[in-house]
Amino acid sequence: MSSAEPSPAEFEVAARCALAQMPDEFREQLAAVVLRIEEFASKEQLASVGIDSRWNLSGLYEGVPLTERSSWSSGDMPPVISLFRQPLLLEMRETGVAFEELVHHVVVHEAGHHFGFSDDDMHALEESVKD
Repeated sequence: MSSAEPSPAEFEVAARCALAQMPDEFREQLAAVVLRIEEFASKEQLASVGIDSRWNLSGLYEGVPLTERSSWSSGDMPPVISLFRQPLLLEMRETGVAFEELVHHVVVHEAGHHFGFSDDDMHALEESVKD
């Protein structure tokens, strides 16, 4: 990684590495999830989670969690995990958390939503995939 702020491509590489570190049973079920890197969340995305400032949302899962799917869900759009680059860059500057660590945390958290996990479940999952 260069000394400049991580590019969208570097965010994508770090996010894909985080997904690749997931346990096999999770990684297989995440294969159809689309990964997007955007500068900021859209107004619609912010509204969907009740957040007013575009600086306050660093990642978002959009889709039907596996725990809520039925056989009728087969025609739905694929689920999406979005990372919002500018809020993540700000969080890196404000907290001093390393780039890869922060991206890893957000990706695992959003992937947890795909599985319908609680926050406690997500923390346990994140701990299980740390190096």
